[in-house]
Amino acid sequence: MPDVTPHIIFTVTNDLTYDRRMDRICLTLASNGFQVTLVGRRLKNSLPLSPKTWKGVRLNCWFTKGFLFYSEYNLRLFFWLITKSCSVICACDLDTALPARMASWLRNKKSVLDAHEYFTEVPEIASRPGLKRFWEWIAKKTIPKFQLQYTVGEELAKLMSERYHVPFQVIRNIAPHYPSTINPTDILQREKIILYQGALNVGRGLEILLQAMKQLPDWKLWLAGEGDISKSLKDYSIQNNLEDRVQFLGWVKPEDLPKLMTKAKLGINLREKGSLNDYYSLPNKFFDCIHASLPSINMSYPEYRLIVEKYPCSVLLENLNAEEIVNAIQNLDQHPENLASMSKACQAAAIEFTWENEAIKLVEIYKNLISN
Repeated sequence: MPDVTPHIIFTVTNDLTYDRRMDRICLTLASNGFQVTLVGRRLKNSLPLSPKTWKGVRLNCWFTKGFLFYSEYNLRLFFWLITKSCSVICACDLDTALPARMASWLRNKKSVLDAHEYFTEVPEIASRPGLKRFWEWIAKKTIPKFQLQYTVGEELAKLMSERYHVPFQVIRNIAPHYPSTINPTDILQREKIILYQGALNVGRGLEILLQAMKQLPDWKLWLAGEGDISKSLKDYSIQNNLEDRVQFLGWVKPEDLPKLMTKAKLGINLREKGSLNDYYSLPNKFFDCIHASLPSINMSYPEYRLIVEKYPCSVLLENLNAEEIVNAIQNLDQHPENLASMSKACQAAAIEFTWENEAIKLVEIYKNLISN
């Protein structure tokens, strides 16, 4: 590696507060001899940010959503990037790919794409043909030009490699692993609590999950997060007399999630089949459950099947409907030994799927990129 400390700039469109994946990536690289800067945007309610080993930068914008926001942010980001000294610019998803590629080309710097998702296939874009064509144009113009591309799962890497004719490597979105002290049979003694963590948005199957709760009188549901449909979910809960069993926790700090998970009996992560992005998704909440020895319910999508076939730590649903959710949970009620078995499988999977293992790959690919 060169004598001068290599500087990597990562670009995102969020305000950096709850981006656990980027916090892990920045911390890992900063701890392995890189200078790291993560740049995002500032919101009115952005919390103070004080990372110890890497630098966080927030850009101010007049607009906060839609085409005007992306246009303004991309322009501000481009002009910010061309004034900064660095070795590598990494665009985290397609929404910052254009300024990252343009700035790296003008400055003769190396560039990387960290694809957190299949951006052109997210529901908000895939359902709008004109908008999808625009982002596909960006993808075709930028993705093949990056010197390095990686994404979050093996199946998605194959798909995107075929789509854009460049090899994608895999850096999974996994939390650091702490050896579990939980006895798998302890899960049987917990209160019947189902835990959902993440955004309360369309496409997450939350409306269907609330319908299922009407047929699961012995179970409680905790929703840790906020989103576009928070109010409608709360209204539905009230209208259907679920307030005593459905608890809205709001946003929960990442460091507080493990404690919540030790109280739950079952995790849940649902996705509609409406988009290829959801079909090929593999969010960190799946691995959070694994590390907490918490059995979970997920969809029978490629990335989940790949892991659950090896480690049967989750129940996989073929279809997203209330009846299938109810049947899966009632089956666990009738066969509690399956919960203990799934908890044990979580502990086995947690040895393989750790951020420590992903970090080794991450550091290596950046070292190779900079030295070549």
